[in-house]
Amino acid sequence: MPQLSVVVPVFNERDNVKPLIDEIVAALRGRQDFEIVYVDDCSKDDTLAVLQGLKAQVPELRVIKHISQSGQSTAVRSGVKAARGTWIATLDGDGQNDPADIPKLIAARDGGPAEVKLYAGWRVHRQDTGSKRWASRIANAIRSRMLRDSTPDTGCGIKLFDREAFLDLPYFNHMHRYLPALMQRSGWKTVSVPVNHRARSTGVSKYNNLNRALVGIADLRGVAWLIRRAKRTAVEEIG
Repeated sequence: MPQLSVVVPVFNERDNVKPLIDEIVAALRGRQDFEIVYVDDCSKDDTLAVLQGLKAQVPELRVIKHISQSGQSTAVRSGVKAARGTWIATLDGDGQNDPADIPKLIAARDGGPAEVKLYAGWRVHRQDTGSKRWASRIANAIRSRMLRDSTPDTGCGIKLFDREAFLDLPYFNHMHRYLPALMQRSGWKTVSVPVNHRARSTGVSKYNNLNRALVGIADLRGVAWLIRRAKRTAVEEIG
């Protein structure tokens, strides 16, 4: 069984698929047992066909597809549920995350305490447009103030987390943007690790600042409510 599952959700990313898979393999092959789980969220281009063609060349690659388009959070969760590794690394399918940072996150985990269940990437030098950087900065400031999750960049796609801890989190659309706060709600600790960030080389972004803001307001209120209503206790078996 693989020690690590790399989960990559994609929608209309046919030109980014092979370069990103090649980089994942270069970063991990020979270092540890791993698998790559791509989740196609009903792409309208031939992303799925490209993935199927690569399976013969990359034995670590697994491909699953959604029957109906469901969004990034559901794609991530579908990939984690299908994964066989006890730890999950996630990457955005657009190639802006650098797979070479996965070993850095693994090293941080190996040197960290057991109660840390999420190592979140922190894009210190973002390679996005000025409007996206400003929007992200404002959103992170508001989120941090409301949720107090001590995370400078919750929207970074590259993360490393414990599979079992993730599947125990409350599930809702857009939950992938709030993983540090949700992990902390469950009693675990999280750590942010500086990572590389790259400009998109091909394809187009699936989001804009307006739709992010509109859904973000409702999501923030919902996550804040979940945190307020959380209740945890230790248990022991009586033998």
